[in-house]
Amino acid sequence: MVIGEVNEGWQQVLSELAFERSGPERFLSTFRLLEAAVEHLGPEADERSRVVIGRLSAQLMTLRHMSLSVASALQEGRLPNVEAAIVKDLGTSFEQAMPEIMRTILSIEARPGEGDALEAMLGEAVLLAPSFSLRGGTREILRGIIARGLGLR
Repeated sequence: MVIGEVNEGWQQVLSELAFERSGPERFLSTFRLLEAAVEHLGPEADERSRVVIGRLSAQLMTLRHMSLSVASALQEGRLPNVEAAIVKDLGTSFEQAMPEIMRTILSIEARPGEGDALEAMLGEAVLLAPSFSLRGGTREILRGIIARGLGLR
């Protein structure tokens, strides 16, 4: 029994890695926290908080468009390995920075499993943030793929 095309196994593996590295789950793990922060801050948020939320929203939309671009390339039969690695690396940076950025504008304590819903959510994000760089390849591996794809290695 053969799945896919004979002698195309490595191509299939690379395609699966591109899907894994560039999917929206790679940058949406902390989306609920961003959404809750916007609701908590409300329309009367101070200027600094609005700027931070705006920047995070712009980064999120950029990651979304990049992810869709990789999915489109895969649909067309291309292997966007470098592009997928870039989405994963930038998405990881985004997700890992989110809890600390939220701490600066929310002025609340991170309390995993305690406090109000926002404090608990922030606490959970702080605890999970280190694991985000392990899913789909560590940063060193991803950056090696990117460097090789750009002809720097």
